[in-house]
Amino acid sequence: MGNLLKVLTREIENYPHFFLDFENAQPTEGEREIWNQISAVLQDSESILADLQAYKGAGPEIRDAIQNPNDIQLQEKAWNAVCPLVVRLKRFYEFSIRLEKALQSLLESLTCPPYTPTQHLEREQALAKEFAEILHFTLRFDELKMRNPAIQNDFSYYRRTISRNRINNMHLDIENEVNNEMANRMSLFYAEATPMLKTLSNATMHFVSENKTLPIENTTDCLSTMTSVCKVMLETPEYRSRFTSEETLMFCMRVMVGVIILYDHVHPVGAFCKTSKIDVSTLGKRAPPIRAGERRPADLASLPPSLPSSPTEGGALPADGRPVLSVCLQRSIRPQTQSRKPVEELRGERSLGCKPPLWLPQHERTSLGVSCGSMRKALGDTGL
Repeated sequence: MGNLLKVLTREIENYPHFFLDFENAQPTEGEREIWNQISAVLQDSESILADLQAYKGAGPEIRDAIQNPNDIQLQEKAWNAVCPLVVRLKRFYEFSIRLEKALQSLLESLTCPPYTPTQHLEREQALAKEFAEILHFTLRFDELKMRNPAIQNDFSYYRRTISRNRINNMHLDIENEVNNEMANRMSLFYAEATPMLKTLSNATMHFVSENKTLPIENTTDCLSTMTSVCKVMLETPEYRSRFTSEETLMFCMRVMVGVIILYDHVHPVGAFCKTSKIDVSTLGKRAPPIRAGERRPADLASLPPSLPSSPTEGGALPADGRPVLSVCLQRSIRPQTQSRKPVEELRGERSLGCKPPLWLPQHERTSLGVSCGSMRKALGDTGL
């Protein structure tokens, strides 16, 4: 009976069926002003990613300075290595502010009356493409940041040195570039596991709260419609064949993941409930399969390691690589409100090397260890 109701209420839901051209969409006259503003921001995105990818940090210099606190030469060497890196980190942070404003401008254009979300996305494909590019950049940025612990190590050393010099009434030239207020804001930004995604989530919630005359459904329906459009394009051979590159498929999946996370933050009950307009449980099946001997796309190889994986029944993952979306969607990034997490959630965290908490019963702690072994074996088999 439950399955019948699901079929009646969800499976025949009228998803919007149109092709959103992520590769070649061009702005109309009505879109051009906003499109130009967003394009001016996005033109720096690739250089930001390249700069972040090339970020090596000042780990050896900092280590030598800490181990030899009385060696003035080593202290200066570490400081001279860290200062240019902090300026680069400031550039990344300032770009996040520009991206936040760009997202709010896009949301305003894509949710305003009298058109429905579907009509907006179909009529204003160039703006929808820019929205997708913002989400794609965001997930790529956060992947690189999560893989680079040197970022927080360098900035922590910088702040400690600044504080020590301030106590000694010393003023350094770099404080004119990154003052105390800026350093505090940057510290909060880089303390997040996914800082750019957090910025966009906050921007979306701020947009909803500031536009009280605009029904929240306009924003949530825009996000759920975007998800549905990506889903339809991924599962419809006719639409998929119109993409000229396999990378566009990965782009489409990344966009779908980002939109779902934004939806989860904005919607009062989130994206992971039964009444959600996004059927998250089926999205993991939409990833294009990876056949034997086929080269895995670079985007799949770079999935963030800190996102928990979702094992299938028996602790094994499908061998065709389809868990790409399950990895990203198994858990929302909403802050935890409970002091003790459910055991099922801890099983996912155990796969990342976390120790089971002591408050768990012994049999559950053992179970977590078994789950960890099964998960790692499965991940090894699939190459994820």
